Amino acid sequence: MPLSEFPAPAEEPTGEELPEIRVAPPGPASRSLLGRLERVECPAFGSRRKTREESSGAEMTPIVLASGKGANLFDVDGNRYVDLVAGFGSLLLGHGATSVTRAIEAQTDRLIQALGDVYAADIKVALLERLASLHPGSAPRVLLCQSGSDAVTAALKTVTLATGKPGVVAFEGAYHGLGYGPLAVLGLRDSYREPFSSQLNPHVKFAPYPAAEDDLDRSLGAAEKALAAGNVGAVLVEPILGRGGIIVPPERFLRDLCELAHRHGALVVADEIWTGLGRSGSMVRSTAVGASVDVLVFGKGLGGGLPIAACIAPDEVMQAWAREGEVVHTSTHAGAPLACATAIATLDSLRFRQLVTKAREIGARTKEYLAAVLAGAPGVVEVRGEGLMLGVAFESGALALHTMRRMLEAGYVVITGGQKGEVITWTPPLTIAEEQLTAAANAMKAAIG
Repeated sequence: MPLSEFPAPAEEPTGEELPEIRVAPPGPASRSLLGRLERVECPAFGSRRKTREESSGAEMTPIVLASGKGANLFDVDGNRYVDLVAGFGSLLLGHGATSVTRAIEAQTDRLIQALGDVYAADIKVALLERLASLHPGSAPRVLLCQSGSDAVTAALKTVTLATGKPGVVAFEGAYHGLGYGPLAVLGLRDSYREPFSSQLNPHVKFAPYPAAEDDLDRSLGAAEKALAAGNVGAVLVEPILGRGGIIVPPERFLRDLCELAHRHGALVVADEIWTGLGRSGSMVRSTAVGASVDVLVFGKGLGGGLPIAACIAPDEVMQAWAREGEVVHTSTHAGAPLACATAIATLDSLRFRQLVTKAREIGARTKEYLAAVLAGAPGVVEVRGEGLMLGVAFESGALALHTMRRMLEAGYVVITGGQKGEVITWTPPLTIAEEQLTAAANAMKAAIG
């Protein structure tokens, strides 16, 4: 079906509308396109859908998306949804944000591609200056990357160069990407690592991630045991466990972890790919809780929908890259002008529109309302999170998947997370209307019931 034949919204969308389901999803246009997709796409994703259908007893045939505006998505059958996923948390400003589209148009007229680390574009210089200011350390320096996974790789390389130690302490349930560097430290699912285990860093130890104060001693004890071996250079941690289930640790966890790591000569890498840039209600979550982390990693929402990420560390750490013989971490599109422009537009919008404060305040009210609405709902264990990074934990992954599907049928896009897929995660645009969030909470109650 050519693009001109896709059903258009009945009127100009505002991005703050509630759902409108014209055809039960997935409609015929989505099903037709899915058939074409499955003939040419890697079979991993179709296989995953089949597994989810078998475990949940619910149909998992997906919709196919056509357009978006603000916190609304439209599928190829003309259905309007409220988007509580926002590109896996990457669309901080929502779909079709004016500041982002204007930045793309303006930069497209000037320069789309420069020469990366050889001849940088002026827009890259401006972005690096803004990003450096996010790190509280001395004279921070920035290494731009293409994705969160790439930036985690850059951070691990940076720490290895700075400390000379190959070991890493990571955490159970953590997700840092699927590149070979991050894959070795991925604690979410063993199945992601096992086929490639012989090619991964063997010097990785996993500690349990603390969900409550009672878990803290066990978690820090495991980390200290690994650090005591003497070969650990990096401690890699998410300030809030994201894909692992939106688990908020005790506030002193990060502070104590940093003190422990530094005592053993290791550096702490904070993976702020999900938590940072306002998502969790603060610009930098680890800084907000007073943790003296050494390396910050940003991605997801940084580019306003375009792929760009960053690894940031103080000069004394980054100087490890200045060595005899060329040692670099770069790629063709790292620091591409177009993504740099959208990143600046995103950072400026977060500041001038006070979206970090909005995420913190609206997120707190939404969490409270969601917990009240779902109190006593069958199978619901807990509502948790910070800012607009929220999770609803269920007794099983099957129940979470079933609820996810019922939400889609009602016009709300959500996805599951957690080590067993038992958590429905909410990471909507920071610009979302509170009315949409309230309606979504009511829809979730109805989906469970």
